[in-house]
Amino acid sequence: MSNKPVALVTGAGQGIGRGIAIELAKNGFDIIGNDCIFDPEDKQKGLFEVKARVEELDAVFLPVKGDISLPDDHDKILKKALSQFDRIDVLVNNAGIAPKQRLDVLDTTMESFDRVMSVNIRGAFFLTQKIARQMIKQVEKDPLMKPCIIFISSISAEVSSPSRAEYCISKAAVSQAARIFADRLCEYGINVYEIRPGIIKTQMTAPVQEKYDKLIQEGLVPQQRWGAPEDIGKAVVALAKGYFDYSTGLIVEVSGGMNIRRL
Repeated sequence: MSNKPVALVTGAGQGIGRGIAIELAKNGFDIIGNDCIFDPEDKQKGLFEVKARVEELDAVFLPVKGDISLPDDHDKILKKALSQFDRIDVLVNNAGIAPKQRLDVLDTTMESFDRVMSVNIRGAFFLTQKIARQMIKQVEKDPLMKPCIIFISSISAEVSSPSRAEYCISKAAVSQAARIFADRLCEYGINVYEIRPGIIKTQMTAPVQEKYDKLIQEGLVPQQRWGAPEDIGKAVVALAKGYFDYSTGLIVEVSGGMNIRRL
């Protein structure tokens, strides 16, 4: 069995999750990659493309099928993870979805609201609860262990987008969940962090690429470029490796300077 630390990354099959998994593998972590899409025959995209990339970096990649909106799948994810590894050192709550259709807040449907919430916050909250209990057992067995939990939220936790209200509200809830778990888990030495990505080029943002290309060109992002999944991955690595071990509850915005208040 590998002696490397082990990171569980949800939504690891594409986008930001893919970038996080690869950056962690580059920096000495074995990966448990979770996704609801699971096709071992597809080596061009998805979980098994990421598996090949991670293994090229001499890291172990355990692909685990699971929909985090389904509580029963949380048990399956943990059982599968522990069947290969004896611990989980890092949980990265990355899996998230956007509304199928952007609608004005006055037209937001209950169906869309419930769908987004079920993954982005309910799923992340209860998966964290389960993994946190496992981490507590690990710490009680070995007090030298320093597990951590990282929530991937969004600048939408604070920035209003009336055409996707349910997404913004879900990410604000993720931010509060990170704060609450940070508070609760302090006594066990389990640090909890939040990373807020800005405008990141992924499949999720592809439908609005032209809009954001124009806004970035007009100065919306001070660093004048799209973010990339590896930008988020590098921030995850810094937190996972303990470089901010006296900063539980920390919010790290990775947005190219969109957090700067400007005139």
